[in-house]
Amino acid sequence: MSNEVGSKEVVAAGRIVPFHRFRWADFVLPSTLQLAPLLELLVEPVGCEMTSQKVELGLHEALVNAVRHGNSENPQKQLRVRRILTPNWLIWQVQDEGCGLPPTARAAELPLSVDAQHGRGLFLIHQCFDDVRWSRRGNRLQLACRRPD
Repeated sequence: MSNEVGSKEVVAAGRIVPFHRFRWADFVLPSTLQLAPLLELLVEPVGCEMTSQKVELGLHEALVNAVRHGNSENPQKQLRVRRILTPNWLIWQVQDEGCGLPPTARAAELPLSVDAQHGRGLFLIHQCFDDVRWSRRGNRLQLACRRPD
């Protein structure tokens, strides 16, 4: 199975989840770094405070990357986020209007230099979620965590 985000189904940790077993909410907004209100809505269903903080940190990184790198901080471009709740998973899909991140740049590694200005975000995102997948084009990121027990 590929690590691509499906358009008609949600893939969570190698399983296809049927539509009738989950709920979702779509958020479409201008590409801006005013993210606090959106983050509050996105993490609302998490429940567990520790998981919520981790998810909020990872989502913040993903959203900032989409605004800064994908949409070049252009408020005329849109940022799309879908929150999907399944019985076992919490899933977020973050999409920008950019040309996408090439597969070779998607590694979850820390930069070699401690003085590097960029490169920590993807590493951090991978630490905050149980499953991270990219669309083929590279402009949509799917982030998933198991529901806390």
